[in-house]
Amino acid sequence: MKKINILLVCNAGMSTSLLIEKIEKAGTEKEIETTVDARPVDDVKNHLKEKDVILLGPQVRFKEKQIKALVKDQLPVAIIDMAAYGTMDGEKVLQQALSLVKD
Repeated sequence: MKKINILLVCNAGMSTSLLIEKIEKAGTEKEIETTVDARPVDDVKNHLKEKDVILLGPQVRFKEKQIKALVKDQLPVAIIDMAAYGTMDGEKVLQQALSLVKD
C-alpha cells in the first residue's frame, strides 16, 4: 500500500481540520495510507520528521521562501491550489501532494 505523510501549514493550525478529514478520506478511497498533520506556520520546524511533503494554505503563501529555506530542498514545499482549498477538495489536494513526492 502506498503511503504519504503530509504537513499542512496555516496561520493557527486550525482552519485545515475539515481539509484533513477530506484528504484522509480521499486517501482511503484510493487505498493510500494518508497521514495529515496541520501546524501553524511558526511551528513548522518542530514537525518535519517523517513528512513527505509540506503544503501551505493560501493564506500563508508569503512564507513559502522561508519554509523552503528551512527544509533546504529535503522536502517538497508548495502552496495549496486556492480553489481546492476554498472548496475543501481533499482529493485534489491529495493529488497535488502525491505529484510532488518522489517515488
